[in-house]
Formats: sequence, structure tokens, C-alpha cells
Amino acid sequence: MRVVVVGGGIGGLALGAGLRRRGFEVAVFDRDTDVAATGGYHITLDERAQSALRKLVTPETMRRLLASASALRLRDRDAFWDRRGRLLGHGPDLSGDAGIDVDRITLRMLLAGEVGDDLRLGRTVSGVGRAEDGTPRVLFTDAAPVPADLVVGADGTHSLVAQHLAGRRTNSPAGIIGFSGRTLRADLSPGERRRLGPRSALAIGPRGAALYVGFLDPVGNAALDAPELRMSVTTGPTYIWGAMFPESSATDSLRALRDSELRAALSRRFREQGWAEHTLEVIARADPHSVAAYRFNAASTRAAELAPWPAGRITALGDAVHATPPTAGMGAGAAIRDAAALLEHLGDVKDGGTTTAEAVNRFEAGMRRRGSEVLGLAMRTVRLILATDTTLGAAATAAATPVLAAAARLRHR
Repeated sequence: MRVVVVGGGIGGLALGAGLRRRGFEVAVFDRDTDVAATGGYHITLDERAQSALRKLVTPETMRRLLASASALRLRDRDAFWDRRGRLLGHGPDLSGDAGIDVDRITLRMLLAGEVGDDLRLGRTVSGVGRAEDGTPRVLFTDAAPVPADLVVGADGTHSLVAQHLAGRRTNSPAGIIGFSGRTLRADLSPGERRRLGPRSALAIGPRGAALYVGFLDPVGNAALDAPELRMSVTTGPTYIWGAMFPESSATDSLRALRDSELRAALSRRFREQGWAEHTLEVIARADPHSVAAYRFNAASTRAAELAPWPAGRITALGDAVHATPPTAGMGAGAAIRDAAALLEHLGDVKDGGTTTAEAVNRFEAGMRRRGSEVLGLAMRTVRLILATDTTLGAAATAAATPVLAAAARLRHR
């Protein structure tokens, strides 16, 4: 069986790695020319995502991952703040949590190493189709089509493969514009280092403004104490933050800004909405080249509406099917679980136990359930953030805190 994977993000590389290990003929195509040139900053992998990953990569790669990851169990409990930096509540105790945070670049490089020569970089896919005999094939902007027994779209939110299958886009804007950046803990004032602490936090203010601050330390809080295996691009305590605003013409204009100009504009917007100056320090002291903007997109939370096509020899996974806002921290983990599930079902085909179409049908049924679960959690937080658009600050945030804490318990289970 020859499998062609469109997209070399986390889900596509995870699937390519697993297929290669199981002896399938596989090719993963991605338009990037460098696996380290990727957006995003860190990924949370819960116990289920790690279990799935162990089925896809070698034990040595898992050890390298854990040695390069920050352990949630070594963090303080998550905190919930108002816009003035007043503590409103805490998330669950993380001491028994098996989850990890890892740089997206680090994870992508590890997975690319597993795929090896079967990863074809610098190849831009223009679409998918079928030959006269019905064989699926992948089309390119500057190369001949490549035929396959199975084509898998792992090409993200704007997936060409999923749009071909569904006849339309499979997601839509969630109503939030996000901005992210990286700030070294050492660059903050002593007061802010104490307030934020070695933990992640979320603050929600009026008019739908929110600020998430994630803590990443793959050295001091390493999930596996094996410095000789470490390859993390983050080498010390770092806050990975995400600023969120309701989508509007005002916030959309911010997306045209870059670097220091964008950083200053974000601080100014929060300040105009009454946020305390010290709560904005994590933005003001960020590496200006790390600050970037992106739109939140989301698929339907209804399982029946995900992958709305008949099962066949072209399918898709991850954000191509269940595009998930980052508000649950589970999107990449869900894509890895998709990849492990598809590999398992394709193993049945290889062993002669079922047909490709039936294997894909079973895979897509499970993927719909996984996607619906993750999307439901992510959109719950999105709705909480947007609900403050017509309320006034502290009271609304205090009312939301029990729900946010419940979401954190689900995320860290």
C-alpha cells in the first residue's frame, strides 16, 4: 500500500513516521523548505496524545521528546486573574499530571527525523483528484501528479484535501483574533516573576480581551532528566503568551503590523481597556521578532458534521477536519491521536483483515468523536472570552472562573 500524506505539520509527520515504522510505502509532501521554519510556539500533549505517539515513533525519539519537554507536574497550579492582576482562582493540582509542554519546532524536528527521506520538502500541492481508473492522485504546481492507494490530507485549517472531499471549507472564523509571543522570565521585573510564577495563567477583561500566559521550562522542569538527549529550542524559563480580542476592523488592522510595532500596539490596546500596567509587562518585554498574529478558526462541534463525506481512498485528519482554536491546548494532541488510529486501521488492511474503504470508514467514525470532544472544550473557553464583550471586567471574570477551572481539569486529565 502506497500512502501519500499532504502536509508536514504535526499530524502529517506523526502519521508518516508511523507508516514508515510499520513498513508502508509513504511520502509526506510539504511546501516548507525547512522543518524549523514553522509558526506556533509550544504544544501540550496529554497522556492520551503521548500514548498515541509511542505507537508512531521509536522509543529513542520518545526519550528525546521527554528530555526536551517541560513537565506539567512540576508546575504550580494554573491561575486565573482579572485585568488588574488580582487573583480570582486556581486550576487543579498538577502534581500527578502526566502532560508535557514542548516547543512546536522541537516536536516537528523529532518527527521529521523519524520520517527521514520520505519527507519531501519544498513541494506545493495544488489539489487532489483521480486517474481514469479511479486511483487517487496528488497534484502539484510544478511537478507531475503522484498516484497513491490512499491520500491523507494533513494540510491544516485551509486544507485543499478536505475542501475537495466536502465541496466547501470545513471550518470558519471563531470570532477571535490571536497574537502570540515569547518572553524570557529573566526579562521580567521581580514583582511580575513572583506574580506569574512557574505556572500558566489566564486573565479575562472587558470587551472580550483576554491574555493567556503559558510557562515553559524544558531545562529546569524537564519531563525526563537526560540532558544528553535534550534538543529543545527553549533553553530556560520562558513565558509563551497569547493575547485575544474579538474579531473586528480594529483588531484586524493589527494583523498588518510586525515586530516592535505590533508589540507596542497590543500593549496600547490592553491599556486603553483598563488593564493594569504590570499585567502588560509580559507583552512589553517580549522578543519583538516572536510577536505574531493569527485568526482562530473552528469546525463544527457536532460529530455528525465532521468529515461530511463518504469514506473512500482519500481522507483527512487533524485541523483539516476538526480545526480547533488553541484555547484547549489539545489540537495537536488530537491530530497525533488521529494518526495513531489511522495507522492501526491500515494495519488491518495490510494484514488482510479488511478493505481500505472499511478501514477509512472506521477511522473517520472515531475521528469525529475525538474532534467533537476537543472542539467542545475549546469553544467553551472561546464563548467565555467573547461573553465579556458586553460586561464589565472583574465580576464577569469571577463568574467565569469556576467554568475555566473545570475546563482546566478536563484539559489536564
